[in-house]
Amino acid sequence: MWRRSLSSILSSAQPVRLNGSCSSVSGKKWTRPGGFDTAVQTFNSLSRQKEPLILAREGVATWYSCGPTVYDHAHLGHACSYVRFDILQRILSRLFGITVIHAMVITDIDDKIIRRSWEENVSPSVISSMYEEEFKRDMLSLKVIPPAAYLRVTENVHHIVAFIERIIQNGHAYATKEGDVYFDIRSIGDRYGKFVGAVDSQGEPGNTNKRDSRDFALWKPSKPQEPAWKSPWGRGRPGWHIECSTIASSVFGSQLDIHSGGIDLAFPHHENEIAQSEAYHQCGQWANYFLHSGHLHLKGSSEKMSKSLKNYITIKDFLQSYSANEFRMFCLLTKYRSAIDYSDSSMLEARTSLGTISAFIHDAQAYMRGQLQCSPVQEALLWERLAETKSGVVKALADDFDTPRAISAVMNLVYHGNCQLHPVVKCDGAARSPAVFAAMVSYIRDVLDVFGINMHSKEADEVSSRGSLEGVVEQLTRFRSEVRAFALTRQDGPTKRALYPERMPLLKACDALRNDLAPLGVLIKDRGSTSTWEITQRVQDKDQEASS
Repeated sequence: MWRRSLSSILSSAQPVRLNGSCSSVSGKKWTRPGGFDTAVQTFNSLSRQKEPLILAREGVATWYSCGPTVYDHAHLGHACSYVRFDILQRILSRLFGITVIHAMVITDIDDKIIRRSWEENVSPSVISSMYEEEFKRDMLSLKVIPPAAYLRVTENVHHIVAFIERIIQNGHAYATKEGDVYFDIRSIGDRYGKFVGAVDSQGEPGNTNKRDSRDFALWKPSKPQEPAWKSPWGRGRPGWHIECSTIASSVFGSQLDIHSGGIDLAFPHHENEIAQSEAYHQCGQWANYFLHSGHLHLKGSSEKMSKSLKNYITIKDFLQSYSANEFRMFCLLTKYRSAIDYSDSSMLEARTSLGTISAFIHDAQAYMRGQLQCSPVQEALLWERLAETKSGVVKALADDFDTPRAISAVMNLVYHGNCQLHPVVKCDGAARSPAVFAAMVSYIRDVLDVFGINMHSKEADEVSSRGSLEGVVEQLTRFRSEVRAFALTRQDGPTKRALYPERMPLLKACDALRNDLAPLGVLIKDRGSTSTWEITQRVQDKDQEASS
């Protein structure tokens, strides 16, 4: 459905072969790569502006992302970055028909891991294994699609050693007598400093054996009791930056389409990755696009959520109060590059948006079943609004993955749909328009599914759902409606306005049942002589989690 509509919405939807070569780059200037135009514009941190997303292979995007350093619990700041990029990858795949080949590194040896192992009196491998598995469970609970490959640093040290040797041979690194190996910044001249502020940095502190204060470690000797591997420079372990360059190159070679990470990684980590990789491959532009996500802040604080600042909320704790769908909507309501404020009010906005969509789907389904009687619908207007929404969503997402604008378009469609659903007490036999509401519901579910939000069906089928929660609620609501209709029967008389007094307790009991079920996630709405029901999204998410 999505791909068929693209050609009529975006004039450049068909891939176009462009000329270009990464080897032509000089200095810090970004050069547009050769390849296939995806019809997507994305903000590239290398050029600091929106650029056409051009891939080396038609219909395939190679994507590398910096994974976690597994020494502690993952928190919402991490979750925000991973969910945002998961949404972008889903958009490329589901909307633009691009196969995303995603690789992620797991940093399972690091100063922080070693320090934590000393504190817990266990080996570093125990710490890293425990938190790696927890990270993967957290990502699954947030519906993040796993990468094609997770690659651990400890399983790739031999590749890292060979990578460093090549950089030395190419004249861009040097070893010291103490067993350290440093990257030689001066050897690449003005090609260092692609990201804002990089050239003003003083680099890694504290070692007088470096030729330049900006030089950074590729290999460092291990201290007693620390994990160590053999190398030409003595027993030691890799520096932080070299592991990503090595692992990305081992998977994707000398050319990478997209590299992603949090904005805090732009410098020095991504800057140093670029320097190492281009020194190894002897090319001018290793990664064509760098995408950076904004920080997550606690509302009222200018500081990012961080383990070091101890101002974080773990993913597990968060999911005790909110659902994965609600967190995704929270992420969708701001641009992926923007900083995002986390608070109860911002989560309420996300929950309310989902609730509004869910309520519309429920009412539209009730209308389609004939359960909700409405005044005549302006069908042509709704078909027009649906077409406008489809066009608007594609254009928004092709414009640097503008999810807030896409969500706004969907909410506008919901608004126009709700405006046409005017319940009436009695049906006068007027023509009905279920097809347009079926199309709207199908589209809304499809576009939310692109984002990783699954709006479950709420209709109760007496055959397939017998014995299920939906079946029970359907039968209960039907029985209550019959009791309520009996209680609302009017006495005969000139005005026919008076109720039978002896039936009032039945009416109160019906209201009490409705009110008692609401906190349990079952919402019953009385509409004249009939009633409709809805199971809230939060309850369904919990049921899904319990069954998984």
